[in-house]
Parts: sequence; C-alpha cells; structure tokens
Amino acid sequence: MTTTGDQQRETKPERWTGPMVWDGDYIKQKSDWISYLTKKDLATIWAAIKSTKLSNKPIANLTQLDFPFEDFGQRLLAIRDEILKGRGFGLIRGLPTNQWSHEDLMRAYWGIGAWLGNAVSQNAQGHLLGHVIDQRSILSGETRLYQTRQAQPFHSDSCDVVGLLCLRKAKTGGISSIASSAAIHNNLLEHDLQSLHQLYGIYQCDRYGEIPQGKLPHYPVRVFNRINGQLVCCGMDPDIRSAQRLAEIPPLSAQQSRALDTFQQAARKLSYRMTLEPGDIQLINNHIVVHAREQYEDHMDLEKRRYLVRLWLSSPIGRSLPAFMAERWGNIEVGTLRGGIKVPGAVPVVHLDPNQGFR
Repeated sequence: MTTTGDQQRETKPERWTGPMVWDGDYIKQKSDWISYLTKKDLATIWAAIKSTKLSNKPIANLTQLDFPFEDFGQRLLAIRDEILKGRGFGLIRGLPTNQWSHEDLMRAYWGIGAWLGNAVSQNAQGHLLGHVIDQRSILSGETRLYQTRQAQPFHSDSCDVVGLLCLRKAKTGGISSIASSAAIHNNLLEHDLQSLHQLYGIYQCDRYGEIPQGKLPHYPVRVFNRINGQLVCCGMDPDIRSAQRLAEIPPLSAQQSRALDTFQQAARKLSYRMTLEPGDIQLINNHIVVHAREQYEDHMDLEKRRYLVRLWLSSPIGRSLPAFMAERWGNIEVGTLRGGIKVPGAVPVVHLDPNQGFR
C-alpha cells in the first residue's frame, strides 16, 4: 500500500471479507434483512405524525427529536448499524399506503429517515425528497434518469445512505436490484485483475449542469478505494459515461470502457433482485452496495403510475472517504452534514407534489 495524491492508492488489491460480502443466492436464503412494522410501531409513528402537524414546523425542519419513537427508534438504530457496519442494506415493510394520506406517509418516511441520518439535497433545486416517477412529459432539458421509465445500470448515489419508499408499483417491470460492491471487487480480483486495476484509476464524472460555485462541469472519481482499511466504492458508471459528452473530457480508453462493462456484468451476476411493494422502504449504504432498476411499462392513468420517494441521508457515523469525493460532496468529514448536490442559490426544501419545484 502506498499513498498517492489525495488518498491511499491500492497497488495490490486485496480480497474483502465480512458481512458486506454476499451474493444474490445467499440473500435469497435469508429474511433477517426485512423488518416488519408492528401495530405498536404504526401507533407510535401515527402519534408522531399528529404531533408534527400540531407543531406547524415545516417538514424540512423536523428532526429526530420531533419523532420520539422510543422502542421503535432503537430498532431503527439497529437497522442503521447493519446498513453502515454490516451487510449494507435493509428493508422496512408495512407502511399503510392505502390508509394514510400522502402527507402523512411523507411525514412518517421523513421521521424514519431522521433516525438514520440527516437529509441532503438531491438536485440543483435543493429537493430533500426525490419523487421517482416518469416525468418526461413535465420536465425538459437535462432530465435525470430516475425521472424516466428507462433502465438504470448499477450505480451509487452522492450520500451515505439512500432510501426508497414505494408508494405504487409499475404495471410491469421496474424491479430493483442490489449488489455487494465488495463481492464485485472480489470477483474481479479473481477473474479480471486488469479491469480491477483500471477501476482503482481516475475517471471523470458529469455534473449534469449542477455545478457548485467555482467548480468545473465534471469531477474526478475512483470506483474502488481502500480508505483506513475500509472499502469505499463510487459506482458512478452512468455519470462517467455521460461525461463523454463534454468536449474537454478525453475519450475513455478501451481498457477503461471494458472495466466499466466488466463491473456491470459482475454486478448483474452477483445481484439480488427484489420487487418493492407499496409501503416498503429500501435502505442502501452507497459505499458498499450498488443498485439498479429495470425498465418498466407504466399505467396510462397518472394516479396509478409507479411512484417511489427517495431520501439521501448523511450519517453521523459514516466511514472515512477519499479526498477526491469533496469535489462532489462539498464536505466529507465524518460526523458532519455531508453529501448531496450543492449549487449557488439552492435552498433545501421539501415538496410533497412530484411536479412542484422544478425550474
């Protein structure tokens, strides 16, 4: 191991071990990663929802203290620890999407998220809740991939933990897949060492026009990193490929392109596919798990369309990160609010309407 530039650079990749290394066949045999909400849990959440409404505080200003979940809160902290220190993902099942109003569900989701971390902005508009729905007829210009029906390749997001609350399923398709970044690394270590070495090298990512003050339209990334003995995977494949549209970015070499393709192939081979049901909350540690989505066919009726709500969370107990990530995250210090997208003039805000707040 030697130190190169802004981080420790892996000169001889080593095999990762521990609970973060798994494959889809193993996860199929397990159920302990699913936490079911009990009647008592729902009563606790409902009491907090009513209390937050009476407080008249904007949802964006509500914190963990506004959601005194007691026993349920301790379970959430255990889920958080498993996500951050264990296998890297979890699922909370059972929010009553057919009984509670949209606003009540958003308050419940926000409260659960507040026990796991602090919400950070997901786009140039400062949105703290991301509405994952086909919005091609609403948006124009640089529409983000998650706002379409297209398939998303395996990737990670710019935060410690990403949450997805399912409100409605697609007519067909849209299955979510997750894969262990450590298992992908080990697979390449065994079968394609050349590609693995490429993924420890520098790539450039597209900012999609969401450019912080004084920054370039692109930023550097290494897909695989070993920092203080821990894995940090930056699965920014879509952003790396998109950066090729920028005139100042040199074309990817054949070896770089092949390495990205090999990463995707290994991820598909090792992944676990899950269909999110209404009321499910999927939670993923972006540093050790990558996720993908299959293309889907949707309903013509807007009120029946596939609809998920996303949270990007900064965790107070997150791991150390490579210095280059500050170009995207702005701040990477452990224990501070870090991650998200920060551009001049953006004010963090919560919109409950998926069509609201876009310029």
